[in-house]
Amino acid sequence: MAKKKIREEKNVDPDMTPMLDIVFILLIFFIVTTSFVREDGLVVNRPKMNKSPSNDAPTMIVQINESGVLLFNGKLVDVERLPARIESFIAKNDSSSAIVIPNDNTRHEDVVRVIDQIKTFEHVTVSIGK
Repeated sequence: MAKKKIREEKNVDPDMTPMLDIVFILLIFFIVTTSFVREDGLVVNRPKMNKSPSNDAPTMIVQINESGVLLFNGKLVDVERLPARIESFIAKNDSSSAIVIPNDNTRHEDVVRVIDQIKTFEHVTVSIGK
């Protein structure tokens, strides 16, 4: 009688342990070699609470409404004409501070444009009010 070989078919799954080891090693490598770049934003110098105002010089107040219209000390002004108004105000008054008061719905672009115009005067400090 001839012997027949009976083959048993087994479900053989590959061992995934070495694959998981490689994945974890790659994960650790990428975590360690990643460099994070810290971007600097707008630097705001906040006044100290116990500091009292040193002089009684008038302050320049620039208000910006939600549509980007500017009021310089209560008078309507264009963004391009703002430096001329500031220069005129400084010539009449000994002032070195300006307060920018934007509306809640004012675009950030308009606020930055106004602050850039004011910062052309190096001795003028800019504060943001509410």
